[in-house]
Parts: sequence; structure tokens; C-alpha cells
Amino acid sequence: MYYVYILQSLRDKSSYVGFSEDLKKRLIVHNSGGDEYTSRKKPFELAWYCAFRNKKKALNFEKYLKSGSGRAFLKKHLIE
Repeated sequence: MYYVYILQSLRDKSSYVGFSEDLKKRLIVHNSGGDEYTSRKKPFELAWYCAFRNKKKALNFEKYLKSGSGRAFLKKHLIE
């Protein structure tokens, strides 16, 4: 399975959209500071995720959520 996920920083309530084949392991990496981009905003909680069987569809959805209209959709429908 392929996962598109949204993390929410417990520090400043900012969100992060990502992709992974191992969601549990990826959350551990983010919270341990192992990802350079998110290390300053840890700790994180998993706010939302979606599982895909098709890798390309998952990557396309992640790309959409990182776009301007995708961020608007994310804020309106997926996170507070």
C-alpha cells in the first residue's frame, strides 16, 4: 500500500503533507528529527491519511495536496 498523509505540528499547528510506503515508520522518522524539513516543528500527530493501491495515484494526490488548490481543499475538508 501507498499512503498520502497529513501531519500536524503540536508546536505551531502547521501541517505537512507527505507520501510513504510505511506510514508508522515515517511518523517515527518525523518525530525523531530524522527529516530535515520537519525537524524544527516536531512533535507531530497524524491528522489524516489515505491508502492507495497504485503508487502513481498516491504521488499525484500528494502533489495535488501540495498545490494551491490542494492546500485550500486540505484546509476546508481534511484538517481544522
